Amino acid sequence: MWTNFDPAKIEADLAKAKALGADNVRVIIFPGVFGYPGPKADYTAKLAKFVSIADGEGLTVKLTLFDWWEGYTDTAGSSAWAKAVLAPYANDPRVLSVEVQNEFDPTDARAVTWIKKIIPALRSAVPTLPLAVSVSGTTGSNGLAQVRTALAATPLDYLDFHFYGNSERALAEIRKAQAAAGAFPIVIGETGLSTASGSEGEQAAYLARVFAAAKVAGVDSVAPWTLSDFTNGAIPSNSAVSKIAAQYRFGLYRADGSAKAAATVVRSYWAGQALTNNVLDLGFEAGAGNSPWRPYLAEQGAAERVTGVAHTGAGSVKFTGTSRTDTGLPSIRISPVTPVQGGQKWHAEAWAKGQNLTGTTEIALSWFDVNDKWLGQAQSKPLATGTTGWTKLTVDTTAPAGAASVQLHLKSGDNRGTVWFDDVAMS
Repeated sequence: MWTNFDPAKIEADLAKAKALGADNVRVIIFPGVFGYPGPKADYTAKLAKFVSIADGEGLTVKLTLFDWWEGYTDTAGSSAWAKAVLAPYANDPRVLSVEVQNEFDPTDARAVTWIKKIIPALRSAVPTLPLAVSVSGTTGSNGLAQVRTALAATPLDYLDFHFYGNSERALAEIRKAQAAAGAFPIVIGETGLSTASGSEGEQAAYLARVFAAAKVAGVDSVAPWTLSDFTNGAIPSNSAVSKIAAQYRFGLYRADGSAKAAATVVRSYWAGQALTNNVLDLGFEAGAGNSPWRPYLAEQGAAERVTGVAHTGAGSVKFTGTSRTDTGLPSIRISPVTPVQGGQKWHAEAWAKGQNLTGTTEIALSWFDVNDKWLGQAQSKPLATGTTGWTKLTVDTTAPAGAASVQLHLKSGDNRGTVWFDDVAMS
């Protein structure tokens, strides 16, 4: 963005973000691009223009400094550079806060020594602006605890948790992060799923679960990464990230500007609307690549999406000619948007129809703890063998103590015939 600065394109993108319901935009300022040790005048002008455009769209700005940074021995130069960048915004209501460093590494002694000196320098330069650092999704809640401990004498105003973990366990992970942060409030400054590694339906379900979990946990600020997919060459080639295909496909919008299903989830949440299981394709009507259902033991029998046989609507999913293993039956699985907590009562149902059915066909709720340890399952009565009409299979159970996630499985094993599933519900 900075090297090929296009105000019209920036304005269009920020208008798109505003239309989704955003009220703040994060912009990353790279010392190596802006000029170091003294920021170049043309780049500080670009930053001023960006802040002005954002303000015109009704967005405040969060400034992220020192990304892709290793100059930890130059504290004086770092402080002078940051002060020069921030000075124009010391009392500017258009700037909301400053992230001192993106994905700070609290295990790097050089970085800890450096930031302990940078924070007081920034406090003197912009005393009214809140300061934070983020931790990576890999570092997670342990990183937040390490930051809190390492910077006890030079505290920040809040901590930024980048969450890319399993969305099924998002509530438990967020609560771990809150406990690790102690008295510091947290925001989720990045979260999302790449559609290079998952379907667009999975991405939408992922964000719905994270938003729902954050609401239960009382985390009000959740920022999807990122607005749009990156085009080839958009990530600088000197970055290791540029070699990772998944990094190009986290956008709510495709590179051609068209919206993915996740954009609707974000718009709904930011408008204050309840997020429901509608995003989960429970009637199997979604188009190819848009369903969040995932296979389990598919080598023993893969599910096939079909049209023309359905309980309602046009679509269903079928299994034909399946086997099984000692660990279970082949299935497809989905997790609800509502976060799981021990002691909750859960209900699941699905309609099933058999033709020359053999073996075992059932639905089941499988429970897992925060560390992904299987805690057990509850299953329905099996569908009768032979040929049947549409039959409702149901499960009613209570989440065990320590449960952090649940998966609903539609199962059929040792089946020499065919079974269709449709019209699933969970609550």
